[in-house]
Amino acid sequence: MKLALISDTHDHVHNLQRALPALQQADAILHCGDICSPFTLKRLAEGVQGKPVHVVWGNNDGDRRMLAVIAAQAGNVILHGEFADFEIEGFRIAMSHYPEVARAVAASQQHDLVCYGHDHQAFEGRVGATLLVNPGELAGVLTGRATWVLLDTAQRTILWHEVDAAE
Repeated sequence: MKLALISDTHDHVHNLQRALPALQQADAILHCGDICSPFTLKRLAEGVQGKPVHVVWGNNDGDRRMLAVIAAQAGNVILHGEFADFEIEGFRIAMSHYPEVARAVAASQQHDLVCYGHDHQAFEGRVGATLLVNPGELAGVLTGRATWVLLDTAQRTILWHEVDAAE
């Protein structure tokens, strides 16, 4: 199974639109927070053609009531709240927006993947057998790089993608 990991979109719909064709190769999308506005969530949900989109709240996700309405209307968005702990085909996943939470959860080594966002810093590491990943920022505003990750759960390989602003 292939999982797309994204975070910190911050309503940068142009970068999201550029990433969508490649995101469609994933079986599921994991968003580690700071989508921000309902219209961005709607575009993501529609852009991946009904594939499951797992979302945790970030500190900049403002109108959570309307985000929940959009998620319900889309039918493929799962809002997990502040923290997610779930499995996809036996692959155990935890998600938080915050690095300190993610590092603590990864240290328990009870998950195959722990992913997070918030600091906009792309990171890939391991804590024992647990993958710890921050896909960076899709917005590309703090680091100047709009990045996301495609994870192959069977091979446990990570392929980094960067959205080209010139596209």
